[in-house]
Amino acid sequence: MHKSSRVHRVPAASHSSRARHKRSSARHRLRGQQVIQPERVTEIQQALIRAHYLDGEANGNWDAATKAAMQKYQADNGWQTRLMPDSRALKKLGLGANYSDAINTKDSSFGDPPPVSSIPSAQAEGFAAASGVNR
Repeated sequence: MHKSSRVHRVPAASHSSRARHKRSSARHRLRGQQVIQPERVTEIQQALIRAHYLDGEANGNWDAATKAAMQKYQADNGWQTRLMPDSRALKKLGLGANYSDAINTKDSSFGDPPPVSSIPSAQAEGFAAASGVNR
């Protein structure tokens, strides 16, 4: 008869609680924009003042009053209220992204699109059919 004996093994270093903690904390890094530049805060504050969500004058500080006003504005529109300003809220406030300094827009000229009358009728019908719009 063989007696089975159990050997107690000490966990390897990679299985220690310290190693598990390092792995789990790496997954919880902050992502996305964490700070708003003062110039942008001023623009947001001015827009919130115009929309009657903030009183006083724009000061460029992302303070408690500004955060509360933005949260209320976003909540009133059915958007998230816990994080940085929602892009939909900024657009609705008239503060959409400004791409005028983007590398592909420098020294370029953007003309008006061609008039609808210049689009061949077969192509226009194809656009209408693809979009589901009846002409």
